[in-house]
Amino acid sequence: MDAVASLESVKKQITSLLPSPESGERNFVREAWDKLHGLPGGKVLFSKLVGRAAPYTGTVGARVEELRTGFARVTMRDRPAVRNHLRCVHAIALLNLAELTGNVALAYTMPDDARFIVAGMSIDYLKKARGTITGVCECPIVETSDRVEYTVIVSLRNTKDEEVAKVTMRTLVGPKKS
Repeated sequence: MDAVASLESVKKQITSLLPSPESGERNFVREAWDKLHGLPGGKVLFSKLVGRAAPYTGTVGARVEELRTGFARVTMRDRPAVRNHLRCVHAIALLNLAELTGNVALAYTMPDDARFIVAGMSIDYLKKARGTITGVCECPIVETSDRVEYTVIVSLRNTKDEEVAKVTMRTLVGPKKS
């Protein structure tokens, strides 16, 4: 068995231990992170799983570095695929990173019977984004699946820890459909 086939086999074994994002039975984000992040390559695998569950999000190649109740830190490398004509990180790539950061932070905190959808986003671009960009989010803790709109703020920072953009998301949480 070659290395690629072996890696695919290990991925299938690990993912079979996790709840399906579509199943609705448990909190996929929390359970997957808790099981994977401490394993060698676990953060990369978790990030790929999130990218597979939300394919457009996966296009920026972001990596979840830290995730806990009410907090997420996610990085995105600067590469040609995320740049604009001015050779800085494209505005939509920044929004995509912010959405991923805010969504995993909020999703991690939610009870198993809750789901969410982003109802709106606004962004303030503060300076050109160059180099690796890190999304940082401290968000409200969702304790119930009652229908409530939450404000989620994400700071996007460059390698000098300068804020390059600030994103405000309005996220609607409610009960999962049965």
